Parts: sequence; structure tokens; C-alpha cells
Amino acid sequence: MLADDIKILNGENKHQNAGFEKTEKIIDYETSRNLSYSDIISINKGLDVISEFYDVISVASSTPMGICAVSLGKTKEEALTNVIDSNPIDFMKSTIVVSKEIDSDNAKMFKDTNIVVAPSFTKNAIDYMESHEIGYVTVKTPLKDYKKYLTNKIIETPLGTLMQAPNMSELNKDSFTIVTKTKPNVEQIEDAVFAWKVAKHVTSQAIVIAKDLKTAAIAQGLQSASIEYALDYSCDMSKEAILASDLPLTIHDINVAAQGRISTVIVPSANKDIISAADKYNIALITTGFTNILY
Repeated sequence: MLADDIKILNGENKHQNAGFEKTEKIIDYETSRNLSYSDIISINKGLDVISEFYDVISVASSTPMGICAVSLGKTKEEALTNVIDSNPIDFMKSTIVVSKEIDSDNAKMFKDTNIVVAPSFTKNAIDYMESHEIGYVTVKTPLKDYKKYLTNKIIETPLGTLMQAPNMSELNKDSFTIVTKTKPNVEQIEDAVFAWKVAKHVTSQAIVIAKDLKTAAIAQGLQSASIEYALDYSCDMSKEAILASDLPLTIHDINVAAQGRISTVIVPSANKDIISAADKYNIALITTGFTNILY
């Protein structure tokens, strides 16, 4: 049973009760329609990853299952187009989180199955979205402050209550190390940092393939063959791309990355055999010194 002061929501399934209770430590936002349990999960996942790129134009598509695609761009149109191209199927029914104001031209790229989240919307954008029954959420709290509102994750289980502090990890020059003879160029390093930040918010075992500051493929929650899945999905886009993994790789993984013509790999750590294999294929290998496992 749910407490009387908890707002009733549509659960993941019709036969499940769900509720929502606002606490003292929440961001300031407004929504155009009632949100479901799944909507709130999806919005949070999108905001988590966009908070990594709050100071640039960034777009993420997400579902309750995880992040579908992420892109940075010189314009919102470019970033939105990249996200659609990266994963057009999931885009159709996903939550779209944008770091900047949405105008009417941007609004025309959305579907009535989307929920759009942004710091603000122009009047023309709102008029268009309401006439096309597109849900939207205005996040009034500055995205640069979003991480201040992250709280301990709490999971109630029959074995007891699990609690864990939020993952506030950041890359830094002391742990970020290029360990191979082959060195990445500036653009590849930028893509590696981008891919690593996306992988931080992707369900483990996470593989993110990225190039030109946009995801080409995201594999998550797979027990095996994550790299094969990501490379098959990215297809020709894997050529000279970056591969980020939230876990150390095996020799087999490096061999598969080489077959996919990956140029640079970023991982938590690598032993001598992995480094040697990367050098054999002229793959630049970057280690971060820490994992970002997300269950």
C-alpha cells in the first residue's frame, strides 16, 4: 500500500501501484502533463548524462532502460539530428533532454510520443508542442547545479535496504594516462572524454562507440559480446572511432576492436598484454584509473 501523501502514478505495468513524493531536495521544474513512473525514470537518466555537458549544446535520448544516444553540436539542430541518426528507432518514443532553450524549429523534430526536457521553451515552441500533443518539462534549476541535487541511491530488498552514494567521479590529469606507443590526437582525446562520460551513465557492462562528439553505438546490460554488439550496430561509423568501456578489456576485445577499425580505446585499466595487443594494431589506449560500473 502507498501512503496517503504520495501522489499515485501509472506504474510500469497496469497491475502495479506506483507513487511519487516530492522531497525537500529536488530540482525546480514544471511539466505540461502528468508523468508516469517510467517517465520520471527516463527523465532522470537523460538529465544525469546531460549534466556532464551542461556548458555546451548537448542532446540525449533516453528510455527507462537507459541512454539511447548522445551528441554535442555547434547548433541544437546538429545535435538533435545526430541523436536521431545514432538511434532513430528508440528516438521515436524516447525522452529527449536538451541543454539549451527549445525553439519552434527544434520542436518540429519531435514526435507526439516524445517527452522533451529543456531549461526553457519559446512561446512558439510551446504552441507547436501543445497542438501536436508533445509533452514537455521545463527544468528551471540551472543544469550546472544539477549534480548538487543527486542523493544516495536506496533500494529496498527482502534481504535489507541497500544505500549507495551517487557517482561523482571526474576525469583528471593524474589518473588519465596514455599507456601505448600509439598516441591519440587532440580530437580523439576529446571524443574519448565524451565517450567516457556517456559510459558513466550507461548500464554495465557498458560499451560506447563515439566519433565527432556523438555516439555511434551504445551497448549496455549485456553479460557478453557487448563489443561485438556495439560494433555491429555502429557498422562503418566505427572506423577511426573511440571505444569506451566501463570495465577492463580482454585480448579478444582488443582483437574485435581492431577488426572494427577502432582508433582509440579508453578503459579503467590495462595489463601489459592488453597494452602490447593495442600497440600491435596501432590502437591508442587510455586508462582512467577507476571504473564507472552502473547496475
